[in-house]
Amino acid sequence: MRQGVHIIMGDRVKIGNHVSVMYNFVCMSRGGVIIEDDVSIAANIQILTNNHDEKQHRILLCKPVVIKKNAWIGAGVTILQGVTIGENAIVGAAAVVTKDVPANTIVVGNPARIVRKVELDNK
Repeated sequence: MRQGVHIIMGDRVKIGNHVSVMYNFVCMSRGGVIIEDDVSIAANIQILTNNHDEKQHRILLCKPVVIKKNAWIGAGVTILQGVTIGENAIVGAAAVVTKDVPANTIVVGNPARIVRKVELDNK
């Protein structure tokens, strides 16, 4: 069954132009989310800008997530708080992104790690 798009605290989310978001998108955006232009987001994605303090679980820690222009987020990806996905970056399916992804790179795995550079077509 396909589900919709679920954004918690939508007033803290900024979405650019020509952004594609597939089904089962969950965005816990208390820390803020910026999705720039021309981003593609596949199905079954979680963006989590908040987490609990490891010693005092009632304390909620929040940091923004930024997805830069022309990034591509593969199916089943989880992006954790405080992460920036660089311009033209590709996040492979089912990756768990725990730290920043540089521009023009491809990351995969859990935790996500760089596997190679994106080859840009400079015509």
